[in-house]
Formats: sequence, structure tokens, C-alpha cells
Amino acid sequence: MQGESWIERAGDLFEAAMFGADASALDRSDDVLDAVEAPLCMARGKVLHVRFLNDREENGHELVLFERAAELYERLGDASGEADALFWIGCWHQVVKGEGATGRPYFERSYALAKSVDDRMTMSYAIRHLGFADKDAGHFEQARERLAESVALRREIGFRPGEAAGLVALAYLAAETGDPTTAFRHLDEAQAVAESCGAKAVSGWIEQARTFIRA
Repeated sequence: MQGESWIERAGDLFEAAMFGADASALDRSDDVLDAVEAPLCMARGKVLHVRFLNDREENGHELVLFERAAELYERLGDASGEADALFWIGCWHQVVKGEGATGRPYFERSYALAKSVDDRMTMSYAIRHLGFADKDAGHFEQARERLAESVALRREIGFRPGEAAGLVALAYLAAETGDPTTAFRHLDEAQAVAESCGAKAVSGWIEQARTFIRA
């Protein structure tokens, strides 16, 4: 079956079940189709999330897509995929609905699952948003530690745009806790990283942060 598309594979399994009386082909069909549906749900959900960030118009289908992906990845035994989906469910609650406390357990589960399979990309996202939850709750030192861990993870895997974004978050936290010198140092570093990888959106965030901190 090497090189065979999922459409061909699903077709073969359908015929095996329909005409060959192979009942096991039905379960194998589920696995093939779930493995296609799960990442598709994730991709569509992420597109909806970026649209929300751009226009701030909530679309409840985003949550439905991420919940479906989490269900499918769990069924497939894909811990990395499930961790990613759980993160985005948490992000829906925290970012879209403004309910950080509701999102926290999803971030915690996402981080634990991702760590179990050394998925440092998802770990970096989950710990970042746990840091935001800590900041909102007034736990500034814990927030700093978590945001710093996110930056370190992203630096380790070479995720340069994410590293720059993480430094911006640290800058805001430093400013909020009365340390503008450290805040501007983080922004200078973030600018260098963003320029090195062409992260134009992050460069815009950096300028916004500078304006905010100077005000």
C-alpha cells in the first residue's frame, strides 16, 4: 500500500468490507479517515482563530473543530496531535472568550501530553499561555518563569518568530511589574530576532509594545 493515497486506501477498505465481507476493514477505514479528518479540523480551526485575531468576530465553529480534532487524535493514540488540539481549545476559552480560568486545565493537559512525547513546539505554546493565565491572576514571578521557558523552548527548536513573540510577552510583563529597562532590553532582542527571520507581524507588535511602555 506504500504510496497509495488515503482516498484509494479508503476505497479499498470499503470494497473489502462491502464485497469481501471483511468486517475488520470498517475499523481500519475509521483509522484512515480519522487520520485525515483530525489535521483538517486543526487547520480549519487555526484559520478561524487568525480571522478572529484580525476582526475580533467570534465564530463558535472554531471550538467545535478543535474539540473534534482532540477526540480523533485521542482515538488514534496520537499524543502530540491531541496535545496541540487541547492547547487550541484552551486558547479559544482564554483568548476568544476571555475566560483564562476555563482555559488553564486544557493548557496543563496539553503541556503534560506534549512533554511525554518531547513535542517542544506544543510545550512552548501551552506554557506560554499558562504564563498569561498566571499574569492575569497576579502571579507575576510564576508568569515570568513560564514565559521564559516558552522562549527557551522555541530557541532550542529554532522557532524564531515564536521566540521573538515570546520576548515581546516578557517585555510587557516586565513593564507591568515596574521594570521598563528590562522591558526595552527584551524588545531590542525581539526586534533582532524578528528581523533575522522576516517576522513582520511580530515587528509590528514590538513597535506597539514600545509605544505602550513609553506612554
